[in-house]
Amino acid sequence: MPPARRFGTATLAVATTFALQRAAARLPASISDALARTNHRGEPVTLAEGPVTALGATLAAVIGVAVVAPRVAAAAGVAGLGAAAVGAYDDVVGARPDQRTDKGFRGHLDALRAGRVSAGAVKVAGIGASALVAGALLPRSRSPLGAAADTVLAATVVAGTANVVNLFDLRPGRALKVGLLAAAPLLAGDRNGSAVVASAVTGAAVTALPDDLGERSMLGDAGANALGALLGVAAAARLGRTGRVLTAAGLIGLMAASEKVSFTAVIARTPALDALDRWGRRPPAAPTTEPAAGVPTAGEPAAEVTAAPTSSRTGEPGHAAGER
Repeated sequence: MPPARRFGTATLAVATTFALQRAAARLPASISDALARTNHRGEPVTLAEGPVTALGATLAAVIGVAVVAPRVAAAAGVAGLGAAAVGAYDDVVGARPDQRTDKGFRGHLDALRAGRVSAGAVKVAGIGASALVAGALLPRSRSPLGAAADTVLAATVVAGTANVVNLFDLRPGRALKVGLLAAAPLLAGDRNGSAVVASAVTGAAVTALPDDLGERSMLGDAGANALGALLGVAAAARLGRTGRVLTAAGLIGLMAASEKVSFTAVIARTPALDALDRWGRRPPAAPTTEPAAGVPTAGEPAAEVTAAPTSSRTGEPGHAAGER
């Protein structure tokens, strides 16, 4: 696929995301209030970045690849919009007081045992369903058994990437940087429109990065899950069966590790990763002598506090599948 299409798709993603950012600034008060959070500095941030970035990237990906690979375009639309919708649900409903302990797979299972369906469980199921549909649309074997295997593997890559990118949405700009790094190798060459989809993610992420780093807005689950799902579509569209197996195994390993290991602690202990993580971010808030209840002030603060209505960047809780 010619580089011009990739560049055009990235440009479309930038323009669409920027236009949506402007539109989001004029949302009705009822919607903007539901998306409002307060960060560790006591400053207002908005979760509108998530739906805006998800829509910008998904629309650009679908338009960019529709002519040359219509099934991949459909997969991108299903995966991106599906992840954004259930992620937005979790962003809003999951912030309610009765939902805050339902984090990680263990928390969702505990909620089910208690007769409740957590917002995170709805999100996991929704991402899984949309990933399965997307996987069925992506290239697969012609034999029934091979087609089933290819579909399941592609769905695992899509859902796994959506969840893993969301695992990193714990500090300003971190998930966007991870998304840009993951998209970079997919931009070289092309197969089945994979580079075009990665170009859309790149354009939208670059547009969202200044406000995220400036702590004026944040991706939340809607944005992080959607960008990850689109990257998963790009990866699955490019990879053969062996590549999908290896990628799925790596993603499952990262999700399992997140239950036991703090990714933030690993980043902080690795100088190169720590420097990249801190690049562009504002300095930590200065400690106060009488901190407000629940507001971390020492050292590198948890990115957001947990008292309502607060942002969902709450440090590094044990969570899986992108749950906080």
